[in-house]
Formats: sequence, structure tokens, C-alpha cells
Amino acid sequence: MLDLLTDPFAGEIGQRALAEVVLLGLACGPLGVWVVLLRHAYAAESIAHATLPGLVVASLVGAPLLLGAAAGLIIAATVIALAGREQRIGADTAVAVAVTTLFGAGVILAQSPEVPARLGELLFGDPLSVTGPEIAVAGALAFVVVVGLACLHRPLALASFDPEAARSLGAKGGRAELALLLLLAGSTLVAVGALGNLLAVALTVGPGASALLLAERLRLSLIIAAALAVAAGVAGLFVSYYLDVAAGASIALAAVGIFGVAALIRHLRRRRHGLRPRQSVLRPLLR
Repeated sequence: MLDLLTDPFAGEIGQRALAEVVLLGLACGPLGVWVVLLRHAYAAESIAHATLPGLVVASLVGAPLLLGAAAGLIIAATVIALAGREQRIGADTAVAVAVTTLFGAGVILAQSPEVPARLGELLFGDPLSVTGPEIAVAGALAFVVVVGLACLHRPLALASFDPEAARSLGAKGGRAELALLLLLAGSTLVAVGALGNLLAVALTVGPGASALLLAERLRLSLIIAAALAVAAGVAGLFVSYYLDVAAGASIALAAVGIFGVAALIRHLRRRRHGLRPRQSVLRPLLR
């Protein structure tokens, strides 16, 4: 029985993958709570998709993928900022146009014969291929995100639950949200290597949304989100090892599966205590 638990991580490849998903979970889980509360899930998905052309170009020229992903984000931010100046378009439309354009450009570039055969890893990730330096980067990211969220806790909480009160109390909600998006961009850059361009957002939004369904306190939801994100990563590695399927996709599906279980638990708890179906998930967090 013990062998079933240890076999996937007996070799160096499994151990590095385990370290990577644990560090990413510690960073992405709590981050996802704020992303869901502030309704930035679309931004999270958009940021991930915007990295594709940079990743493809980096793979073509042999540059570090992290550098290519960063270049893609910078280009996306520039295009969104320029498109957003037109008030008749609106911010959401600007984001949709910019991200769709960049993703389409990435797909076109990916058709080049010079693209490496393993380009699929850019889309769907491969935590089994992470290196020591990539684990070090993930560790640094986890530290920065945890410290950053601790510093931003009060303004983000006020901006989430009572924006008017946040302004009257002098909390810089807009700056806090901008800092949150920067942390989100950084986590996406690192997570792309393990989960790919298309699946990186799952480890952020899935555990964050699940924690908000389960927790009765905001601080507790941050802890639960980290635990669920780590659990999704580990569960995905187990599924990948024993069923011989893609590890990145397995982790993403595990994160979504956890959300389904959390939603079911929330529903059963609500029926047991006679809560109204439309009662806000955020209300208990305010007590």
C-alpha cells in the first residue's frame, strides 16, 4: 500500500514535479481567492493566453520560455492599454480583442516547420520536465506571492466587500488590484512551464473558487485554497503516473474536480441548514 503512494515520486523526475506543483499550489491557491472575489477570472485566463506568441517565438529562436512568455505579456498589456483608450470600446472588449489577436498570432506561428516537435508542452504543460532552476523560480514566486498578499490583505478585503468604505478609509483599492494583477501575471509566467498556456489558470481559479464555497472566514479560505491547489497538483501527478496520461491536463482536471466536490458540499450544507439558494457566498466571510 505504501508503494502506491511513493512510487510516483521515487525518481528525480517525480520529485522535481512534486516540488514544482507544491510551490505553485502555495502561490496560486491564495491568489485565486482574490481573483475570484474581485471578479478577475477572465483577466487570469486572458493573461495565460496572451503568452502564446512569445512562447512560440522563444522556442523558435532557442530563448528561455520564461523570457518569451514575459514578452507576450508586455505586448498584451500594451495592446490592451491602447485599445482601452477608446471609451466606446470598453475595457472588456479591449482585452478580448487583444488576447484573441495574440492567441491567433501564436497559433499561426506554431504552424512553422521550424517549431520544435514538443510545442504541445507550451499549450498543455509538462511538470515532469521541470528543472532545478525552474523549481527555484517557483519557490521565489511562492515567497513573493505570500508576502505580497499579506501586505495587500486589508485593501483587497475592503475593495472586495465594500469599495465605498475602502475609499473613505483611505485604502488604495485600485492600486491593490493592480498589484494583484501583477502577482497574477508573475504566477502565470511560472505556471505556464508546468501547466501550459491553456491550463495554467485552472490551478488559480479552481482552488480559489472551491475555498470560497467551503470556508466561513476569509483568512481560512486563503489557507484552504493553498491546500486544495497543492492537493490538485499531487492528485494530478498520481493520475498521470498510474493512468499514463498528460500530467498538466491531469492537474487541471483535478482542480476542476475539486471545485465540483466543493460545490456539492456547499449545496448539501445549505440544504441541511435551510439556507436560501441565493444567499451570498461572501456573507459568511464578513462575520
